[in-house]
Amino acid sequence: MNDDDLAAEFAAIRPRLVGVAYGLLGSLDEAEDVVQDAWLRLGRADRDEIQDVTGWLVVTVSRLALDVLRSARVRREEYIGPWLPEPVVAEADPADRITLAESMSLAMLVVLESLSPAERTAFVLHDVFGLSFDEVGQAVGRSSAACRQLAARARKHVTARAPRFEVDAAEHRKVVEAFARANQGRDINALIRLLDPDVVLRSDGGGLVRAARRPIHGADRVARFLVGVAERFGPAYCFTPTTVNGWPGLLRFDNGTLIAVTGLSVADGRITEINTVMNPEKLRSVR
Repeated sequence: MNDDDLAAEFAAIRPRLVGVAYGLLGSLDEAEDVVQDAWLRLGRADRDEIQDVTGWLVVTVSRLALDVLRSARVRREEYIGPWLPEPVVAEADPADRITLAESMSLAMLVVLESLSPAERTAFVLHDVFGLSFDEVGQAVGRSSAACRQLAARARKHVTARAPRFEVDAAEHRKVVEAFARANQGRDINALIRLLDPDVVLRSDGGGLVRAARRPIHGADRVARFLVGVAERFGPAYCFTPTTVNGWPGLLRFDNGTLIAVTGLSVADGRITEINTVMNPEKLRSVR
């Protein structure tokens, strides 16, 4: 394969590679760095020994992402307040930049943070992206049997903690738009009707902007918190509908400046999770 053919194949699969790395890391910047590193390594590799370039790149990206994930865990444990993934917003992150798996909502990525790096890698590569356990083993550095066990443990954990959500995007969007109207209108009763009794709200300011330092639980507490935030910002506070990680979500503006991206999980017509990313460093690509 000559250099032009190799570059063309890489460009064609690059969005999928970024999607794999993002599923493992929850960060678009880190995912793109990992993919670029894999491309540089491919340029230095003996191509005669690579029979499947796509397979080689997927395994290499996964292996590099796993290394980054292991080092990132310490930083995320010291993070100020809840750590949330960098959101993928349709207008800012088109399909030619990243191929995002449908299941990679913000809420699902929060669940994946509770897995060990090896469990997360086995689950994402096998259950989300369909790699064989032999391929997963090459990325993780373990036998296929060990990777099967890792994926099984991860699957059990994810099944127990994964958010419930509507599969109907239209119904999801209707609830999200009603939430935006109630929030912007400071209508606490309407908010409570839209929120699941056990709803949880997480906000990620990264210590750089004002945000709740701990998750907030329960419809009444979450509704009062949201109304309090809206009243603090005043009439210039508004929402715009968008697509966040493949599902209807919201952009929040203050005086025309983007200040947050919100992903919402919806089940049985009510909101079960609200994940709001406010850390300016995680909003750069959206801006």
